[in-house]
Amino acid sequence: MSIIAWIFLGLISGFIASKITTGRGQGSLIDMALGILGALVGGVMFHLIGQTGVTGLNLWSVFVSVIGAALVLAAYHTISGRRSAA
Repeated sequence: MSIIAWIFLGLISGFIASKITTGRGQGSLIDMALGILGALVGGVMFHLIGQTGVTGLNLWSVFVSVIGAALVLAAYHTISGRRSAA
């Protein structure tokens, strides 16, 4: 996958995960960074349980990266001490 596709996937999944976990976005750069990290975490996590991870720019990859980004965001909020708005 190209770097542009990873950035696009990270932006989408980070934004969706932010909406799920806090009800609002964290800002484009933080959403994108956490989304890319979430795509990596989600891909590894799904690979460890025997499923396909991130395969490209498709719905399955968005699903995997949103799950990973939600976990990364939960850890981010726990570490930073920020409370969820939801």
